[in-house]
Amino acid sequence: MLLAPMAGTSDKPFRMLCKSLGAGLTTSEMVVIQEHLLNTNKSKYRLNFEGELTPISIQIAGSEAKELAISAQKAVEFGADIIDINMGCPAKKVCNKAAGSALMQDENLVKDILEAVVNSVDIPVTLKMRTGWSVDNKNAPTIAQIAQQAGIKMLSVHGRTKEDKYNGIAEYDTIKAVVNQVDIPVIANGDITSAKKARQVLDYTQASGVMIGRATQGNPWIFSEINHYLKTGKISDPVPLEVKKTTILHHIQQIHNFYGDFLGLRLARKHILWYATHLDKKHVQSFWKNINKITDREQQFKFFKDYLSQL
Repeated sequence: MLLAPMAGTSDKPFRMLCKSLGAGLTTSEMVVIQEHLLNTNKSKYRLNFEGELTPISIQIAGSEAKELAISAQKAVEFGADIIDINMGCPAKKVCNKAAGSALMQDENLVKDILEAVVNSVDIPVTLKMRTGWSVDNKNAPTIAQIAQQAGIKMLSVHGRTKEDKYNGIAEYDTIKAVVNQVDIPVIANGDITSAKKARQVLDYTQASGVMIGRATQGNPWIFSEINHYLKTGKISDPVPLEVKKTTILHHIQQIHNFYGDFLGLRLARKHILWYATHLDKKHVQSFWKNINKITDREQQFKFFKDYLSQL
């Protein structure tokens, strides 16, 4: 089981939490490692892996083979044990630069990029991609073959196209086709929201594992639930509410400590909303209106702690 590399979610505090709850591999948020960007706050936080359990997987993004090869080498300097190449992000700001899932439209460029990155480092290189760039152009099986020939060690495939973004329902037929095309491990991703769904997707696609993304937001315990079900065939007992509260508050503290007063307060907000939605859908909107006005991180933490104590 893997945690998906989600920009704005899969940061260091969240990766460490998910690993502690059973994620076998976590990958960094997408980074563009270029000299002029290395001193930005975004790069400083995204390339901090101090204290994390190995292996460290860093996801790089870009649109040119040479650029990505240099990024991969720099990622090794930052502690990478694994390099993951992003060809899965459908975001406009990425795709407008012909990066992310937009790269799938140019199979020759894909080949050049994969070969350049694999040849630039002495550590495993993996690839995250989508099923294709549109419903009529699902070329993931072809790119999977290119990737295997280039020396890619593992593929993660999201069951939507670039055109789909996150709309509609993920499909697994293309992932199944990718599994049948290559001998390297293939990880299934997209709409895996429960332990039973994970089992169904694994059985249908014959993938080597599953990658969990948005279903972890507010519910990182999904990793332990899936692990238990895959091992025993039984649904695990619910995690006690008090245990969840302790885990949640520790996570919020880690966000505050890692990012400091200004950023910590702001980046904790979405996690607080996700946790509150997971635990208390009935009252989350009124709670959110109040906590979202707070501009002091200690007050934010106290308000959230008091709210949780009433559940």
